[in-house]
Amino acid sequence: MATLLHIDSSLNGDNSASRAVTATFRKEWEAQHPGGTVIYRDLAAEPLPHLDTAAASAGFADPATHTPEQAEGFALRVKLAEELERADAVLIGAPMYNFTIPSTLKAWLDQVILMGRTSGENPSAKGTPAIVVASRGGGYGPGTPRESFEFVTTYLDKALNGALGLDVEFIIPELTLARVNPAMAELVELADASAAKAHETATTRAKELAARLAA
Repeated sequence: MATLLHIDSSLNGDNSASRAVTATFRKEWEAQHPGGTVIYRDLAAEPLPHLDTAAASAGFADPATHTPEQAEGFALRVKLAEELERADAVLIGAPMYNFTIPSTLKAWLDQVILMGRTSGENPSAKGTPAIVVASRGGGYGPGTPRESFEFVTTYLDKALNGALGLDVEFIIPELTLARVNPAMAELVELADASAAKAHETATTRAKELAARLAA
């Protein structure tokens, strides 16, 4: 049966726009795959350690030569790589924090990008579809004044597609702060429309991926 790797990274719990949309995708995915498996990581609730010297160097050394510290760090990297490799699809909630991704999500990427296995000439999860919900409090799309401040989709495309070889698609709920920021009051209608479109797209993509896997 199909396996979904679902990663959330928002700090905002039930108030999170990205979590709301990933939940919509997952609900439809599970409806399409009632006997399937979901591997879930909440990086805000259970953050991964940052990549350190031991774990990084272990990726370039013969496992037989690993020190205890290298072996421990490398075991985690292998576990994360295996989760990625098991997945028929990947779902990531990636809210914009200070113009880029949460540090917890960057830690996951640093751990899971393993040269010679998940990354390199023939990435082990190459071609796996990845849906990324890249929520942001303001507007950073093409033609907006802050377009050049957007480092979420630009970075994740390079990391997920360029390094891991995943087939990446972004769902982008924008203006998510409109209802809590008085200065954005006139943008509430646009924010609601963006959220509605994101949820609709999440449902549609979950169905489409299910059909693709069943074909």
